[in-house]
Amino acid sequence: MKSTQFVGREPEMARLKSLLSSRSANLIVVRGRRRIGKSRLLTEFGKEIKSTYFSGNPPMQKTTAQSQRDVFVRQLERVGIPGVKPDDWGNIFWHLSKYTEKGKVLIVFDEISWMGGKDPQFLGHLKTAWDMYFSKNPHLILALCGSISSWIEKNILSNTGFLGSIVMDLVLDELPLHSCNSFWHPKEMRITAYEKFKVLSVTGGVPFYLEQVKPSLSAEQNIRDLCFIRGGLLVREFDNIFSDLFSRRKGGHKELVTCLANGPKGLAQICKELGKSQGGLYSQYLDELVKAGFVRRDFTWDLKSGKPGKLSRYRLSDNYLRFYLKYVYPNRVKIEQGKVSDSMLTNLPGWEGIMGLQFENLVTHNCKTLWKLLNIPTEEVIMDGPFFQSTTTKQSGCQIDYMIQARFHTLYLCEIKFKKDLIGNKILEEMEKKRQRLKVPRYFSIRPVLIHVNGVEESVLDEHYFDKVIDFNQLLT
Repeated sequence: MKSTQFVGREPEMARLKSLLSSRSANLIVVRGRRRIGKSRLLTEFGKEIKSTYFSGNPPMQKTTAQSQRDVFVRQLERVGIPGVKPDDWGNIFWHLSKYTEKGKVLIVFDEISWMGGKDPQFLGHLKTAWDMYFSKNPHLILALCGSISSWIEKNILSNTGFLGSIVMDLVLDELPLHSCNSFWHPKEMRITAYEKFKVLSVTGGVPFYLEQVKPSLSAEQNIRDLCFIRGGLLVREFDNIFSDLFSRRKGGHKELVTCLANGPKGLAQICKELGKSQGGLYSQYLDELVKAGFVRRDFTWDLKSGKPGKLSRYRLSDNYLRFYLKYVYPNRVKIEQGKVSDSMLTNLPGWEGIMGLQFENLVTHNCKTLWKLLNIPTEEVIMDGPFFQSTTTKQSGCQIDYMIQARFHTLYLCEIKFKKDLIGNKILEEMEKKRQRLKVPRYFSIRPVLIHVNGVEESVLDEHYFDKVIDFNQLLT
C-alpha cells in the first residue's frame, strides 16, 4: 500500500465536514498523540476548501517567543502574505485575517503549544483576533491542533477567554482494527490474523507507524526494520516523543511509563516503587501521560449502582512504548552496532506475557466492535473496562481482563488470552476461579467470553462453557 493513502477516520471526517454547512465561523480543537494523524486528517479535509497551514517550531534550547513569530512570518510569506513584521501576534493575525476574510477557508495552527507556549501574550492576541477578525468570515474554520493535550486543556479549553468559542474538541485515538487491516492491502485476505497481531503489538493503531508496514515482508522482517536496525523509525521514536512533548520534565514521565511496562498499577503502588509522594509532581505527570494518550486510567465500579468507584489503576495503553521499553531499549547498543541477529528476534524474553498485555490493549481499544460481536447495543452498556476487585476480609481479589455491565443485570466476563499455540482446557479452570471470586449481586447473569488469536482446542469448545468465543480476526474485519 502506498504510504500516501489515507485510511479510516470516517467518523472524524464526518464531524469536520458538518462544519461546512455552518452559518458562522468555527473555532475548533484537534488533539491527540504524536503520529496519530491530526495534521493528515486536517490536510485531507482541507482538500475541499481553501486551506492555509502553520506550525510551531519544535522546542529547542534557544527557542524564544520571537523565534516562533519569525517562523510564523516566514510561513506567511510562503502562502503569499509578504512584508509582515514579526513584532507582535496581534499584527501577524490581522494580516492573516485579511488574507482569509472571504469564502470557505480552513486555517490550521499545528503544534499550537510550541507556537504560543513561550509568549504569555499569544493566547490573548489569538482570542482578540478571533473575536474581531477571523469570526467575521462566516465560512472560516480555525483549527488549533496539538499533541500536548494537557497544555491545550489548561490554556485553551479551560481558559475563560475561550469559553463558548470552541465549537468542537476532536480527540483522535488509535485507528480501529478494521481500519488497521487496510494497511496490508492488497494482501490482507491472505495474511493471517496472528501475523497482523505481531505487527500491531508494536505499532498499535498509530497510522504513521502502520504506513511503514510492507505487506510483502513477514511480521518479523517488518519489526526488525522498524525497531532493530540502526536508523529504524521506532528506534529513536521514544526519545523524540518525550523530548517533544515533555521537554525538560521528560525524566519523570519516562520513569512512570517504565514502571507501568509490566502491567497496570494503582497510584500508591507506583509511588512506592518509585519512592515518590502521592500528592507530588508524579501525580501531575501521570495525568499528563493520560491526556497525551499514552496511559489510561481504568476505574473499577460498583455493580449494584453501575457507578464508578474510587479505586483505579493506570495502564500503559500505548503498545509501542511498552515494546520499546521491554525489547528495543535493552538492545540499543547492539542495534547501533548492527549486532542484532534474526534468531534473537524470535527468542525475545518474556514474549508471551508482554504480548498478552499488548493483546489486551488492542481489544479494549476496540470495545465497540466487540459489543457488536456480542450483540450488545451501545445504549445497553452501563459500564465497561478492565475490572479489578480488591482483597478484603469479605472477598477475594479478582481481576477481569475486560468486563461489560449491560442492562437487564448481565455481566460479560471477557478473557483476552494470548498464546502461541491453541488454548487448552486450563482456561476453563482459570476462568471459573475468576467467576467464583467475583462478588456479584445474586440477580445478575454471568456470560463468560473468550477472545483469542491463535485458536482454541476442540475440547474447550465441547464444554460449552463460554457463551461466545471470538477470534482476533473478527475484530480486524
